[in-house]
Amino acid sequence: MVSALLTASLVILGLAMLACLFRLLKGPTRSDRVAALDTIGIDVLAMITVLCMLLDTQDFLEVILVIGILTFIGTTALARYIERGVVVEEGERPHDR
Repeated sequence: MVSALLTASLVILGLAMLACLFRLLKGPTRSDRVAALDTIGIDVLAMITVLCMLLDTQDFLEVILVIGILTFIGTTALARYIERGVVVEEGERPHDR
């Protein structure tokens, strides 16, 4: 029973990822694409988590952490690029302070 529910949740997450992939490709704005990319990252995290539960293992937990960090950094960088046109401005270096 539990494995059937976990498999169904994988299918639903896959469909959600396809919907986000459509939004990523069609747009219409850059903000829509950034939101879709962020949601795809969250869907990947959820799918790996469900796979961990389905396979009854903890081997992929580090992968979940790395993907979560990369998704956050990527979304932040893309949002900053959309807002300002650059990711890191010339005078903005943390070691200069």
